[in-house]
Amino acid sequence: MAVALAVAAGCTRSSEEQPGARPSGLLLDPQMNEISGLAASRRHRDVLWMHDDGGNPERLFAVSDKGRRLATFGVEGIVKTDWEDIAAFELDGRDYLLIADTGDNGGLRHTLQLHVIEEPASLQNARLQPVWSIAFRWPDGARDCEAVAVDVARNQVLLVSKKRQPPQLFAVALRPAGTGLQTAVQLGELAGVPQMSEPALQQAPASGRYDSQVTAADISPDGRTLAVMTYRYLLLYPRADREDWGTAVSRAPQLSELPWLPQAEALGWSADGDALYATGEFVPAPLYRITP
Repeated sequence: MAVALAVAAGCTRSSEEQPGARPSGLLLDPQMNEISGLAASRRHRDVLWMHDDGGNPERLFAVSDKGRRLATFGVEGIVKTDWEDIAAFELDGRDYLLIADTGDNGGLRHTLQLHVIEEPASLQNARLQPVWSIAFRWPDGARDCEAVAVDVARNQVLLVSKKRQPPQLFAVALRPAGTGLQTAVQLGELAGVPQMSEPALQQAPASGRYDSQVTAADISPDGRTLAVMTYRYLLLYPRADREDWGTAVSRAPQLSELPWLPQAEALGWSADGDALYATGEFVPAPLYRITP
């Protein structure tokens, strides 16, 4: 859970490209006032799955691509500490959602959880339960993480750290061999995340240091591009054939500045992979469709 941030100026912009961003809808429902994760449904056309931040009930929202809440699903059998991201994926002919309970503002959590839920067939208020859960720890001490992505082909859940610079990329097994505690493996560090210049930081010390912090991530449906969101930027890391993600993120990404959002924390590829959806944490919040 992060504090509200003002947009800070002063980063170098010469390497940025402007994405094709257009408003897709508007989030007005007060129940969705702290959206921190977004994923496009693989089962229901033009439907987005969203969840809110820690301090709220264990629940998922089914939302139209115009921003209207269609249904609310309570999630049973787990405790919500700080849900920070969600990913949609298909495995063995079934459509799933992975919820990342990985937020740790204070750097105090010894173990973290990922919960996998099968997408419901009907978009009516109901209760859901995880099909399986993954418990893991970091290899070298606690850290905050608000960004996860699922690579089914590699049996990996990718996790990007938030506050450390440069951001670090880790992985755990999507389908672990047992139920024991996993240790995340570091794959690499993200190159090309913009940092504010020292003069700009002096002008905006309260907000400027947040611009480079990673708040969401997602892998394109074809498995070829990792999208990463910070509070201000969208970064795309393409992966070559037979290349691992650690190598892919070591190269400078395609970089663009996000359209205005009230605390940008939710990002996900569209189900067809043609665009990304993005929104912010406080209502009213625009819902954008961004074509890279």
